[in-house]
Amino acid sequence: MKNVYELDEYMCRPSNALINDISKIDGDIMVLGAGGKMGPTLCKLAVNAVKASGIKKNIIAVSRFSNENHALDLAGYGIQVIKADLLNEADLLALPDKPNIIYMAGRKFGTSEDQSLTWAMNAYLPGRVADIFKNSRIVAFSTGNVYPFVDIASGGSLENDPVGPVGIYAQSCLGRENIFRYFSNKNNTPILLFRLNYAIDMRYGVLLEIAKTVKAGHALDITTGYFNVVWQGYANEVALRCLLHCESPVKVMNVTGIETISAKKIAMKFAKIFGTEAKFIGTEQNTALLSNATQCMSLFGNPEVTVDDMVELTAEWLLNEGATLDKPTHFQERQGKF
Repeated sequence: MKNVYELDEYMCRPSNALINDISKIDGDIMVLGAGGKMGPTLCKLAVNAVKASGIKKNIIAVSRFSNENHALDLAGYGIQVIKADLLNEADLLALPDKPNIIYMAGRKFGTSEDQSLTWAMNAYLPGRVADIFKNSRIVAFSTGNVYPFVDIASGGSLENDPVGPVGIYAQSCLGRENIFRYFSNKNNTPILLFRLNYAIDMRYGVLLEIAKTVKAGHALDITTGYFNVVWQGYANEVALRCLLHCESPVKVMNVTGIETISAKKIAMKFAKIFGTEAKFIGTEQNTALLSNATQCMSLFGNPEVTVDDMVELTAEWLLNEGATLDKPTHFQERQGKF
């Protein structure tokens, strides 16, 4: 993959399982907050799955779309684009009533500086959406940050483990979850909380951050020495298929990769590819933010794109000077300050 077009085409190929499942989903699918890192490829994947299934179903992408080119790109792909500020009540009430909602709206970076906006976006808005679309199925994106740090040998937090959010961002995301829980119980709305941790493609993500550090010859901080990642194409596919698994009371699902990954080992793999030396600072701690996705994989299977695949693809992307996004994960953050 040498350019964004090829990357999108690769990520947006629907599996036979997705094609089969999307044919079982009654009605159109509307994606709220579709202008972020994952939304555009999720919408394109959905369109491709619908076309392959031979059924008629509209995919609607809702976002402010501050970059007009993003809206034009989606529209050209056959996606219905709606420009809306979801915190604007008039815009929210003007949205069409659709039976399937993928909720991707949220705020992470800058959360410590403007806490009121963080809580409005991450906890107030979910309540308005859940109440307005109380007759819909809702897959609501959340995060593994709602869990506490766990022992690196634990295999990661399971869905029924106690939560323990660190910092304003994580606390507000738990607030989002609890607001969706409340309205699911109140209105009998089928909802699935999609705890993602961390999705990547070649343009952003933990592996890209490590690769750039190693390639530049800088030392990598390994204080937080372990993490999970999952291929964005897999996460998008699972999100769409989860529309068939929404429940009331809410269902919770961890979505991440199979392995607990060592940052140090990944850095050494990149160093070998780049012909450089991996340098490190800090001392590895015995805890990290880790999730266990056994439930997800028992339902949807394992990701076809492995960690080794992602390392090779990321290295190739950097060597070919592929475009990147300025959206760091801050996976090394241990105090929850985003």
